[in-house]
Amino acid sequence: MARFCACLAPTTGLAHAHVAAMGATVETDRAPVDVPGASLGLVDGEPGRAQGPFAAHGMTAVGEVTLHNRTELLAALSADAAPAPAGCPDGELLLRCFARLGEAGVSLAEGMFALAVADGRDLVLIRDHLGARTLFYARADGAWAASTSLRALRRWPALGTSMNLAAVRSFLTFAYLPGEETLLTGVREVLPGRVLRLSGDGTVAESVHWEPRERLDDAPPAGPGGHAPVLRALLEDATARRLPEGEPAAVLLSGGVDSSLVTALAAKLHSHPVHTYSISFGDDLPNELGYSGLVATHCRTRHRVLTVSGRTVASRLAEAAALLDSPVGDPLTVPNLIMAEAVARDGASVVLNGEGGDPVFGGPKNLPMLVQEMHRRPGVPWDEERATAYLRSYRKCWTDLPVLLTRDTLDALRDAPRPERFVEPYLTPGAGSPHRMGHLLNQLLHCNLRTKGAHHILTKVERLTASQGIEGRAPLFDRRVVDHAFATPPADKLRGTAEKWVLKEAVRDLLPDTVVDRPKSGMRVPVQQWLAGPLRELTGDLLLGRRSRQRGLFRTDTVRTWMRGEGTLLPRQGGKLWLVLTLELWLRSYDV
Repeated sequence: MARFCACLAPTTGLAHAHVAAMGATVETDRAPVDVPGASLGLVDGEPGRAQGPFAAHGMTAVGEVTLHNRTELLAALSADAAPAPAGCPDGELLLRCFARLGEAGVSLAEGMFALAVADGRDLVLIRDHLGARTLFYARADGAWAASTSLRALRRWPALGTSMNLAAVRSFLTFAYLPGEETLLTGVREVLPGRVLRLSGDGTVAESVHWEPRERLDDAPPAGPGGHAPVLRALLEDATARRLPEGEPAAVLLSGGVDSSLVTALAAKLHSHPVHTYSISFGDDLPNELGYSGLVATHCRTRHRVLTVSGRTVASRLAEAAALLDSPVGDPLTVPNLIMAEAVARDGASVVLNGEGGDPVFGGPKNLPMLVQEMHRRPGVPWDEERATAYLRSYRKCWTDLPVLLTRDTLDALRDAPRPERFVEPYLTPGAGSPHRMGHLLNQLLHCNLRTKGAHHILTKVERLTASQGIEGRAPLFDRRVVDHAFATPPADKLRGTAEKWVLKEAVRDLLPDTVVDRPKSGMRVPVQQWLAGPLRELTGDLLLGRRSRQRGLFRTDTVRTWMRGEGTLLPRQGGKLWLVLTLELWLRSYDV
């Protein structure tokens, strides 16, 4: 297992120096491949799935590439004078598609990939449609460097990084970083569905190889609910493509409809046993184990319930935070890591999950925005009103920033770009936006998909599973499934108060009605209890200690107030304190 690094420098020798300076030990049997001005290599000691270097059509590439439609791609290249070998690695196949078909060849691919291509004197960076694999890049001393590992770029001596305060504010607003910025100054992330061409003169050209489009004018299938059968076929195909060959399938089963339908499809389509995994935080806390157990019994899976205590979370939170290239303020990071470990111990190489149902088909996060639209204030610009309401609907720390951040931090942020910029392009109804969707619900779903989907859900799963040598796959984030979702009338996604209606109808015959028709509840994580119990001492030591005070980000009086459970009418301090704690642990892990 490895991650990759790629460099573009004025001379090949300088590129070699940059690879070495990043702390990268290049595998001896796959040394960097040189083209004029570029060097590509693999990084040992960084968990990942790097492949290469590959050479084809005068280009060289390294990448982390998993393709789910190899047959289609090989067929698309069959007319080539030098067709791709049938058994070539996925990374080489994607390189050949790009070399021969350009961005159309990348768009044709279905899978999870980050690819760095040395094309003459340019370095081309390609990220998959939905953002399952991350890719970062930076420029220093007249050279470009890119890697799937932010930590590798952090070790590049030429890159003098420091803490990016604008990204700190974004994280506290969203509980993840929703766009191209990272917490390290000078380092940016390639956005999903994009191709970046980095030239030796420092210029960057970005193009889009895929973006979901609203296609409501397409002729709908005949009959009421006609989109559901089409969706069912797409779901079966997406799940079948992601099932592992020749081994049992593993599925993370929470008990919600999304993970339940993936479990049911896996059980229906796979010729090997299906193993399911659920999390419990203790019998005395509310949980969804009744639903997950019901689905496991109904689908005849081999089911395991893993109990995660507050003490376990306290002892492993720093480890989980360090595995992520960008922090995620999700209290399920440690439980997700523990499930990945259990899957790996059971010998599986692939684990499926139900992530994607909410951002693609209309989960409960959209209801507050739809209600807000009914009560919009006259005379206030739509983009400003919607963006503000969207940030507020997250209920993280956005409204608390004036009392959470120190005066020096607030002053430094006065002229920094606002967090609203990440959502305004999706929510602005004006014509001319490349992200434009016509219906409000689709605008919200598009925003959810491109922010939380790409920068929280997919990346968290990928990094935590990769750390255990397994691959997390999300059938509901399949590109064809997403395209169909935006061709489905909004009334079929959110029908009255019934969320994800078309998705539920597509799989109704596979699951008990009790599961299909249950309201969304989500996994109830006992953050308040953890922070008042096994995490209390750690939180105080980290957030009120010398190192945090010297960094000067947070007001200690506000932190103390939240630790006492004061300052709000409802007990939401725990979730906010969790964000601050997660950020502090990540900054320490990266020595920022």
